[in-house]
Amino acid sequence: MDDTAATAKAEQVPFLQEKRILATAGIVLALDQLTKWITVASLKVGEKVVVINGFFDFVHWRNPGAAWSILEGKSFLLAIISIFALGALIHFREHFEIGTRTGKLAMGAMIGGIIGNCIDRLAYQEVVDFLKFYVVVGGKEKVYPAFNIADMGICIGVGLMFVMAWRKTKEEEEDPKEGPA
Repeated sequence: MDDTAATAKAEQVPFLQEKRILATAGIVLALDQLTKWITVASLKVGEKVVVINGFFDFVHWRNPGAAWSILEGKSFLLAIISIFALGALIHFREHFEIGTRTGKLAMGAMIGGIIGNCIDRLAYQEVVDFLKFYVVVGGKEKVYPAFNIADMGICIGVGLMFVMAWRKTKEEEEDPKEGPA
């Protein structure tokens, strides 16, 4: 273990004192819930507002499952899975390099996103999605599944974790530890 990792582990504090993680989670959660509230208040389910014709719409869609409607209609089960995932992230956070700014940002984004979608599952038995990106090819829309701020937080957090792990692996390959002689 290098000095940076040792320092990060030695400096680990109780979760509720992880100010940067909590602030990031709070921002993601607040933005998620605010934008979903605006969507629910402004659009009926199924309605849309074209922002950039042929590319981007605000919509009010509901997803009764997880990504791409996996486990459709199992909202309570998905909420339970989310709560366990949240607990695991918090419990095993020292394995996610949260001693770094990037690690704290990633962890906070994932936590805020998980809580945001979990609130929807418990309140509506489905998740409110409102960002729809698409292209029109041959007169037909090719649509990426609509998503929300919570989804963005989760994906950005996971992406940052992958980048950090990749960089760490690359650094270890470039600077291998000396083995027994």
